Amino acid sequence: MPVKISEGLPARSILERENIFVMTDKRAMSQDIRPLKLLILNLMPLKTSTETSLLRRLSNTPLQIEVDFLRTATYTARHASKAYLEEFYKTFAEIKKQTYDGMIITGAPIETMEFEEVDYWKELCTIMEWAKKHVFATLFLCWGAQAALYYHYGVQKRPLAKKVFGVFQHRVLVPNTPLLRGFDDLFNAPHSRYTEVRKEDIATISTLQVLASSDEAGLYIVVSKDGRQVFVFGHPEYEARTLDEEYKRDIANALPIAKPKNYYPENDVKAAPLVSWYSHAQLLYSNWLNYYVYQTTPFDLSLLPEAPGKHFDPTKLKK
Repeated sequence: MPVKISEGLPARSILERENIFVMTDKRAMSQDIRPLKLLILNLMPLKTSTETSLLRRLSNTPLQIEVDFLRTATYTARHASKAYLEEFYKTFAEIKKQTYDGMIITGAPIETMEFEEVDYWKELCTIMEWAKKHVFATLFLCWGAQAALYYHYGVQKRPLAKKVFGVFQHRVLVPNTPLLRGFDDLFNAPHSRYTEVRKEDIATISTLQVLASSDEAGLYIVVSKDGRQVFVFGHPEYEARTLDEEYKRDIANALPIAKPKNYYPENDVKAAPLVSWYSHAQLLYSNWLNYYVYQTTPFDLSLLPEAPGKHFDPTKLKK
């Protein structure tokens, strides 16, 4: 089934060339079924590439999904034009009275900063608090997962001695959980981060559960036990060349960076990267949509129960 998107979104033509079924607003209006309403808060600087990667994963399910893209109002991305953002993205003020079946909050290349130092931190806290009553299930990615664990549960991110960068092997720790249905016992996933959340910190919170981790890269998937919040510390949406582009960008900017691990054949940066994570990445998004959103969200979104996590207290935020 298709993903419903705006007719003029650049990702549409890319996905259609790949024979991925997307549906425009006009065509969707003729259908009687209720699509899943999904909100994506895209914090990544390269908006179009992130949109396209996420839509690739979300489209390969038997579900019709209506997608809204959300941007921050307190910070304007430098890599997207104002006209582009105004045409394809909404602000929180525009959607705050709506309800959604699911939401995705992406990562952002700001993990070495303290959360309270991020320009849009207060706005993000407001959105995460709003989501508890207006969104049934939320998927947090990389920095977004760290930010959500800090806000909802007080879990701190920890600096790493060196960047976790590459494709790493992970182990399923909770067999037969719906989110990992169809996964092999061992599977690969990309990471690109300077900080981590530690297993011992998660273990202190009885309502959270670790589903998958890596001996080398650390935690990969943590969930709230009711399934309403899923925290993924890697980048399952990454394309074949994403790590390659990050590596060559940092080299061009004279930044200290090692080659991404387990990525280039014979560790040769001139060789085409080896993709070893696509199938499990697709399963992750499909399982989340099916088991944690579609099969559990109420048909009437006005009846959403409140999600777990602490209550937002703006007086406790650092100035």
